[in-house]
Amino acid sequence: MKSNEKPSRFKADELLQFATTVFAKAGIEQDKARCMAETLLESDLMGHTTHGLALLKPYLISIEQGHMTKEGQPEVIRDTGASVTWNGRRLPGAWLTHQAIDLAFERIKEQPVVTIAIQHSHHIGCLAAYPERATKKGLMMLLSCSDPGFDRVAPYGGTTGAYSPNPIAAGIPTSGLPIIFDISTSETAAGMVNQSHKSGQRLPHPWLLDNKGNATDDPATFYDPAVASTILPLGGLSTGYKGFALGLMVEAMTTALSGHGRADQPIIGWLSSVFLQIIDPDAFAGSAAFTNQMDYLVEKCLNSAVPEGKPPVRLPGQRALRLRDQYREAGVPLFPAVVEGLQDMGKVYKVMMPEEV
Repeated sequence: MKSNEKPSRFKADELLQFATTVFAKAGIEQDKARCMAETLLESDLMGHTTHGLALLKPYLISIEQGHMTKEGQPEVIRDTGASVTWNGRRLPGAWLTHQAIDLAFERIKEQPVVTIAIQHSHHIGCLAAYPERATKKGLMMLLSCSDPGFDRVAPYGGTTGAYSPNPIAAGIPTSGLPIIFDISTSETAAGMVNQSHKSGQRLPHPWLLDNKGNATDDPATFYDPAVASTILPLGGLSTGYKGFALGLMVEAMTTALSGHGRADQPIIGWLSSVFLQIIDPDAFAGSAAFTNQMDYLVEKCLNSAVPEGKPPVRLPGQRALRLRDQYREAGVPLFPAVVEGLQDMGKVYKVMMPEEV
């Protein structure tokens, strides 16, 4: 969006109904359509606008191109009880991830740790939209994904891409608000580059690397074949070896554990490999001990001294959870480009776009 563009606000429940109906009219089974809509809306409610309803139009295009499976169940490749591997069959990523969480919740009653790896999933959206389900039960969640068909993140020291932004998310329960984070192992995500490019804005920092080895904040270089910029690993030119190592770890957890990834070329269409792990603290030193340690650390962090005039420390996820409450009350803000995309798809599938509030 341009700096002078103001968002319009819409009621959350009306956006949910709109998105669910559009997905259903595109041929997605009703339960899957609802899950996709809920996950995209949750992303917008938490302030993660690049992975919210802005993805509705690209998802629908993917459906039209035959790159998303509309119905059915994942195929079980292997099941040991504590670990499960699925072929997601290109089913909607949000639905597959929630199905995996449901299965993990069942298994965690008998297993201290449950791990599920999914190959051939469609895009799973914003990872921050998932972990609260676990923290509400006093459980920890680790979630990560990679895109085997996207290789525009450069390894540290290189200028050509090798892998994807590879986010890592976690949910950690405390006696108060949970700790929830969702971070890329690269300097930024491709969605942010695309959003900045479309709006004609520079990136906030030089997060890209051109083919001469120079860092740049110009998103247009990412789409210019003559420059072919890549995304820097987290840490950039100075400490990017840390992000590079984390990116490789995600590749191992997602593509390698699930058994499908970059070695399986060509990869056509939008695809994700997913790693999900649910951990029961009660199976280790106990839930009380876990909460005691986390609460102490939380207080230590929140009471940390800050420079004069600066805001107090906040924990990862606090802002997103508070934004969600505000937006449910005051309306979900959507920028003009997102609204335009929703209106376009509403016309295609003959679904009325909600009115502004």
